Amino acid sequence: MNTVRKIVVGIDGSQSSINALTWALREAKRHDAAVHVVHVWNIPQVIDPMGVAIFAPVDDLGAAAQDLLNHVMETVASLVGDTAVTASVERGSASQHLLNAASTADMVVVGRRGHGGFLGLLIGSVAEQIAHHAKCPAVIVPL
Repeated sequence: MNTVRKIVVGIDGSQSSINALTWALREAKRHDAAVHVVHVWNIPQVIDPMGVAIFAPVDDLGAAAQDLLNHVMETVASLVGDTAVTASVERGSASQHLLNAASTADMVVVGRRGHGGFLGLLIGSVAEQIAHHAKCPAVIVPL
């Protein structure tokens, strides 16, 4: 009996997240499952040398997030085939949006670490949150 019907994948444009999406698409084919791709963005906190916060226009950041998602989907287009794929761009906490999306999924997939944080970490903060708090099986794809 097929128990995997929906796989949620978090992407941030990093090679690790593209590897996670590639893995999820291949797994979806094995189970005839749907894939929902989630890209989450937030307003970066940048402080200039004088201590003044600098913000980019929110519309520009949202458009850039959509462009990134579109680029990643183009990168893996040859793997999609007849797999049902949906995608969304969200604003806020990546781990929270992924956990929310995974609440109705049979599996959640993320890369080991993305663009953020410290390069020396063995596992990124989003992957760690998913591993600890997902209500469905979580897959953390290595580089």
